[in-house]
Amino acid sequence: MTAPKTLDTPYAPPRIFGPRYRTATLGILLVVTLIAFEGMSIGAVMPDVSKDLDALDLYGMSFSAFLIAGLFANVAAGLWSDRRGHAVPFLLGVALFVTGMVMAGAAGSKEVFIAARAVQGLGGGAVIVAIYVMIVRVYPPEARPRVFAGLSSAWVLPALVGPGLGGLIADTVGWRWVFYGIVPLVVPALVMLLPALRGGDGDTPEPGTGPRSRPLRMTLAALATAAGGGTLLYGVERLDTAPLPGGAATAAGLVLLAAGLPRLLPPKALRFGRGLPTTVMMRGVLASAFFGVNAFIPLVLKEEFGFSTTQAGVALTIGALGWSGGSYLQTRREFDRPTLVRLGATAVTAGILLTALALLPGMTGWIMAPAWMVAGFGMGIGTTSVSITTMRQSPDDEQGANSAALQVVDTLGGALTIGFGGVLVNLIGHDDIATGYTAIIAMTAAIGVLGTAVAGRMRDLP
Repeated sequence: MTAPKTLDTPYAPPRIFGPRYRTATLGILLVVTLIAFEGMSIGAVMPDVSKDLDALDLYGMSFSAFLIAGLFANVAAGLWSDRRGHAVPFLLGVALFVTGMVMAGAAGSKEVFIAARAVQGLGGGAVIVAIYVMIVRVYPPEARPRVFAGLSSAWVLPALVGPGLGGLIADTVGWRWVFYGIVPLVVPALVMLLPALRGGDGDTPEPGTGPRSRPLRMTLAALATAAGGGTLLYGVERLDTAPLPGGAATAAGLVLLAAGLPRLLPPKALRFGRGLPTTVMMRGVLASAFFGVNAFIPLVLKEEFGFSTTQAGVALTIGALGWSGGSYLQTRREFDRPTLVRLGATAVTAGILLTALALLPGMTGWIMAPAWMVAGFGMGIGTTSVSITTMRQSPDDEQGANSAALQVVDTLGGALTIGFGGVLVNLIGHDDIATGYTAIIAMTAAIGVLGTAVAGRMRDLP
């Protein structure tokens, strides 16, 4: 009797939780879960932060600072990872993220808190990009789809419990512990990821050769875009109190955006060119509409309806349930993706408008919860469909650049609408949050209507 030949042994695909990859997988999922929890819980505790630090005038900027800093880090970390490896951007990103968390927890003024949010954004943006590169270089091709599916799952739990748990922590031991509490959990994640940081089995991909793969060009474009977004928001926030400096900053921000943003996106994207350009832009449209309202729902619920921080967090959690449901349903069978994105934009717009019902006389603030579930459902079916379509429309040597473009418009879109929402609240007055929120609804619903109108342009010309 002879031993079976190697060729006779059935091939068993690698298991991401098997002995070889278990620690790397758990480390990746833990890091992403921590970043996701911070992102999901901050919305629930920001009203407490604003009250404690007298920072309501910078409410929108606290979100935008994180997003704009992350935008630059996405591009810079991606370029570094392609040429020098993922270890340095990952470790530097973790260090910056932890530093920002400690700064935020210890912040004694709104200026320090805004700076802390920017440091967190630099760290979080670098870590996410480095993790994507790490997956490609550590795991064999047949295992990567399961790892990316695990990443999606790592966002679900924070989306479901983050707002409520963050609100509970703020109501019991204080909002500062939402930031402090995450810091010790980074240590086991780093320990588990040490082998993956030294290298892996995957091949190092060749850097692209197109214009969006040139380090200096892309770094300058990312810097101009991030600086432009921040300068624009700084300027418009001061138009009412300091018209000349505010107007100058606004103009400078627009010039910087015009110089940098087009170089980060596919040609004709800003004109919603048919096919890939519109597909990429739809990610930004959806993010602009949804997050421009999502950031202000806890503020309205607390200021206008007397909700506790925990109750306001629960309202956002219900919206996350809609997002999870939409994401799951779009996997059940093959859909026409542009149609699904149009449906998603329509649902986001409907959810935004439905939240306005809470402001009618005699209505309860809890009406925002099911309304936001509708909007979350739209994001669940829309954003995933945009990602799938982008990859289908991208040549092999442009998939990385187009993935980065998706992140850029997602980040910038959310940062700008949140920032402009904060401006509207400041202009209308902090004693009339309901009217400010109504203006935010009008702004974001118009963006949603635009998305519904142009989604069909995702289809390539026959």
